[in-house]
Amino acid sequence: MTTHTTLKMRWMAVATMTACALVACGQQKGPGAAGKPGAGAQQMTVSVVTVKLQDVPLVTELQGRTKPHLVAEVRPQVTGIVQKRLFEEGAQVKAGQVLYQIDASSYQATYDSAQAKLAKAKAQLASAKSTAKRYENLGEIAAVSQQQREDAQSALLLAQAAQKEAEAAVRSARIDLDYTRVKSPISGRAGRSSVTQGALVTGNQAGVLVTVQQLDPIYVDVTQSSAQMLRLRQDFASGKLGKVEQNTVPVTVLLEDGSEYEQKGKLEFAEVSVDENTGSVTMRVVVPNPQYELLPGMFVRARLEQGVRHNAALVPHLGVMRNQQGQAVVTLVNEQNKVEQRVVETEQSIGDYWVVTGGLNEGDRVIVEGLQWVRPGADVQATEFGDAPPPSMDGMNGMAGMSEMADMPATDAEDAPQATEDAPEATESAPEADAPPAPEPESQDVSSGAKE
Repeated sequence: MTTHTTLKMRWMAVATMTACALVACGQQKGPGAAGKPGAGAQQMTVSVVTVKLQDVPLVTELQGRTKPHLVAEVRPQVTGIVQKRLFEEGAQVKAGQVLYQIDASSYQATYDSAQAKLAKAKAQLASAKSTAKRYENLGEIAAVSQQQREDAQSALLLAQAAQKEAEAAVRSARIDLDYTRVKSPISGRAGRSSVTQGALVTGNQAGVLVTVQQLDPIYVDVTQSSAQMLRLRQDFASGKLGKVEQNTVPVTVLLEDGSEYEQKGKLEFAEVSVDENTGSVTMRVVVPNPQYELLPGMFVRARLEQGVRHNAALVPHLGVMRNQQGQAVVTLVNEQNKVEQRVVETEQSIGDYWVVTGGLNEGDRVIVEGLQWVRPGADVQATEFGDAPPPSMDGMNGMAGMSEMADMPATDAEDAPQATEDAPEATESAPEADAPPAPEPESQDVSSGAKE
């Protein structure tokens, strides 16, 4: 009897719990539980941003490649055998630094010969001067003829010309001798050498000995289509865009991996002609490169401000969607706190915001959080974005779980006793305490029966 009573109490507890769950599910399925209009319905809370019309910089991202600021292709200007290479490949060199030494023996001999000829010309000039002066004095007393005086003056002029010719020959020989020491015309970084010690080089040859490039600062040549430039000019003329001083606007360079280069550049100039092959215009940006992070030939992107868009709005990406036609659409909360959708015009993306140029007015409230829980025409409660937490997904999951319990078949309650038997002992003792005590004679019969 005691075992039978205990099982009975357990079944009563399970039936009570199941009934409570069904009642709760029935209430959950009521008019206000699923968000439908009804007496118990509550307004959904959404986060909004208030539109503010302002002047927004029109930032354009253009593709381009880096180019050295200065380039020097070093070639020999005299013929000879390379005796030494006096620089390290890839190292920094200075303007005037000797890079190669060419055999200078023949050029040294030519220079010495020119020096000797200059000395001879100077001696001849001194003799011609003295002769001309003496004949000038003798002519005053008629000791020599006029012809002799004129011949002495002519000899003096010839000696002076000969000296100048000798001086020019010395300078030419000195230049050729100096060319045997091949120097860098600019400061920069030297590239790979194309010749080694013992190679024969020719004056003004086509082959380059080494290329020196100045990389600080460095050029970034970017291109923009002529159609985009034409549209910008039309917007400037109509007043939609405000002009900016290009030389004062910093240019941001984006590296190949998408990271932002720390040094800011500036726009130097734009080409005055359009490339016939590509239909684009080249613009040159000068960028400081003190650590030589930018190398010639790298593919980069440049962000530069080309104008100022008037009466534009910045809307977070969260608040802008696309409809089936591909148009940009925002969801608003109107003055009656009802949800409505509106098609807008987007210009470009800046960071986490869209630049909206049409379709929004000052003070409009754009929903950025809670869009998935509302539909056009629904009543909502709007809070400014950042002031209230986003809609709780835990609450939504709880409501879904209660709906699943309400739809559970009643036969599933038969499995409840098995779960109840696994409960702690304290749970079993609770119903027994509330049950009425068994009659004493019945207990005695059980005892006597057990004895028998």
